Amino acid sequence: MGTRDDSDEAYVVGLCERILGESARTQHRFDWLLGDPGADGRRVRLQVDAYWPGHQLVVEYREPQHDRPTPHFDKPDRLTVSGVHRGEQRAQYDARRDAEIPAHGIRLVVVRPADLDADSRGRLHRNEDVDLAALTKVLARASDEDRVLDAFRTWLLAEGWTPVDPTDKWTDLEAVRGAERLICEAKGRTREKGIDADIAYGQLLRRMTGQDPRTRYALVVPSSSLRAAARVPAHVRQLLRIDVYEVTDDSRVRRPTD
Repeated sequence: MGTRDDSDEAYVVGLCERILGESARTQHRFDWLLGDPGADGRRVRLQVDAYWPGHQLVVEYREPQHDRPTPHFDKPDRLTVSGVHRGEQRAQYDARRDAEIPAHGIRLVVVRPADLDADSRGRLHRNEDVDLAALTKVLARASDEDRVLDAFRTWLLAEGWTPVDPTDKWTDLEAVRGAERLICEAKGRTREKGIDADIAYGQLLRRMTGQDPRTRYALVVPSSSLRAAARVPAHVRQLLRIDVYEVTDDSRVRRPTD
């Protein structure tokens, strides 16, 4: 009998870890994601397959039994605390995850065997190159600003930074490393490169509510906007403790030298 460590779920989570550059909290439970009350009135916390706190991301790997009746897993002759058999409860709890996780500000990505290299029964062939490419697309954000922000967040984690809840709710990303603090504003590809860069600088200026010299500010832009971001002279940016970071088209992060 196989174990969770060699399951398709563990394989998928492992590939996601490689893409994201962060270890997952597997079988994680949130205090606010609860099952139905049992006979004693208690509600257990539901698990999610994998949670990446640095990316504020949950990935659920849903095998075929999540989408079609499967007597072996559904146990139709046994009722759960929800008053329905396990298959119906699974569907209800999946729907609860789908609603509650985004409602709490966490991105949810659902991966199914059909998204990867799998046979007709939903068993993965474990073709890593093909599956890595597929998962990279599945995990990609809808907008280029999201791509830029995700790439920079991954880079920060690799550099020893820890993302934290922003002091200002409008801040794109805030991170700490020891006594250092970094407050970030990100922009994606845009036709109005100069205007968007000016807006980003203004947004960073409004975040400068403290005088701690260990706090710095980051303007994170795609390669196409780097020239516009550099229009503010380097000595001015140095006085304001603003650093410009470039995210290339292949999502690598660079800190340009002026």
